[in-house]
Parts: sequence; C-alpha cells; structure tokens
Amino acid sequence: MAETVLGVLRELEGRAGEPKVKQRLAHHARETEGQIRNVQQAFASLGTEPQRLPCPAIEGLRAQGEQLLAESGSGLTDAVILSGCAQVEHHEIAVYSGLITIARQLHHDDVVELLEENLEQEEHTLQEVDQPFEQQAKQLAEQVSA
Repeated sequence: MAETVLGVLRELEGRAGEPKVKQRLAHHARETEGQIRNVQQAFASLGTEPQRLPCPAIEGLRAQGEQLLAESGSGLTDAVILSGCAQVEHHEIAVYSGLITIARQLHHDDVVELLEENLEQEEHTLQEVDQPFEQQAKQLAEQVSA
C-alpha cells in the first residue's frame, strides 16, 4: 500500500499548482519512504518477508481522484488533490490503528513502536492536508459568491 501511495504522491506533486501544496506532497512522500522502512523493519522483526499486494481501497481512491481531476477545471486541481489526500490519510490511519491493535495483542512491542511512529505521522499529515483544503474551499466559495 505505502509504495503505491508513494507513487501517487510523486505524481500529484507534479500536478499541483500551489507551491505550498507541492511542498506538502513532497514532504509526505519523504515521510512515506520512512514509513516503508518501518514496515519492512516490522516484517523483519516478525521473521517474514513482506508481500506486495494491491490495495483495492487505495486503488479505488486513486481512480476516484483521477476521475475528479479529469472532470474538474484547473482551478480545482489543488482542492481535489488535497481532498483525495485526506481520504487516503483516513484509510492509512485506520489500517495502522488496526495493525497496532493486533501487534499489541500478540505482544510484539517492537512492531507496535514502529507502527505507532507511522500512525503519528499520518495523523499529523491529515492535519496538514485539512488546513490548506479548508483554505482552498473558502477561496472557491468566495469566487462562486462574487
């Protein structure tokens, strides 16, 4: 999942218009690289190799985002990107929360620690995405009202 998200983040960075949105996407891509390392380390701690499997939820969100970007004007690009990022963050938060619960029940404290680090970053990123999205929405509402 994380590697798919990383690819999408890099793609969206190129499509974003506002420099601040581009910076947030680049920052989150760097964090995602660290999260991938944490997940790989968690698997190593468990003595198993990670398998790369498609994530239908992320693929669905990506397809929805592509459709919205195609149907919206260029003035909405950043808002659509930020909204899609928030949706992905919510999904990732739910996944990490579930994995942490399982790891905790299995007494894999080292895995819990790695996943909690990822979860904290995802929660922080959600806040970073929500703020500029609200600003974009406000600007769009002002334009429509004018």
